[in-house]
Amino acid sequence: MSMSLAGVGSLFRKEVLRFWKVAFQTVAAPVLTAVMYLLIFGHVLEDRVEAFPGVGYTSFLIPGLVMMSVLQNAFANSSSSLIQSKITGNLVFLLVTPLSPLTWFLAYVGASIVRGLVVGGGVFLVTIWFAPLRLAEPWWMLVFAALGAGMLGSMGLVAGLWAEKFDQLAAFQNFVIMPMTFLSGVFYSVKSLPAVWQTASHLNPFFYMIDGFRRGFFGVSDASPWLSLAVVGAAFVLAAGVALRLLATGYKLRS
Repeated sequence: MSMSLAGVGSLFRKEVLRFWKVAFQTVAAPVLTAVMYLLIFGHVLEDRVEAFPGVGYTSFLIPGLVMMSVLQNAFANSSSSLIQSKITGNLVFLLVTPLSPLTWFLAYVGASIVRGLVVGGGVFLVTIWFAPLRLAEPWWMLVFAALGAGMLGSMGLVAGLWAEKFDQLAAFQNFVIMPMTFLSGVFYSVKSLPAVWQTASHLNPFFYMIDGFRRGFFGVSDASPWLSLAVVGAAFVLAAGVALRLLATGYKLRS
């Protein structure tokens, strides 16, 4: 048990240091991107859109941008680390260690959660000056940020194991992660959509992450936070189960 914990700690520290050494690229750049979204969309739509009663559009947008940054960077951390290790060939140094699949999973997903929360925290600290925010039910913020980052970190593991080159990883991100993120209600309330698109949005687990996280700020949401918690929790268990299964079978790790 002590060897397993030491292995988790060592691999976790390696993964955290990997993104932190290039923090200008992995932390500062996503924060700047989120601020640009806020300046453009907030300026254009502030006086034209009221997603929730009494909540200005810029205030509504900030939690969505924070959570979007958490999700995208959690995915990027685990997926990019694995694909880089596979392409450069240094993955062999991990394969010869007695680390279990669970150790790999905890270290990679744990580091992904850290990166997601660090970037999300940076976005929050920078954007909070642009509009008034209240923390009506802050526990929902913590729950959905952690679960969402864990789920995307697990999906990043799956993508990194499946991809054999950067083009495949980019395709996964562009055709799966980005559409699900942008169609999740980051920039709008799904109640403003036509009925058919509302139904489609409710099939997207990313919607429940964004909506549940936003609930922590305003105390109102498009869906029940308990329903959102159940959907996100189930999605996390599914993604984690797939990642652990692939790690256990050595899928595309030893070939």
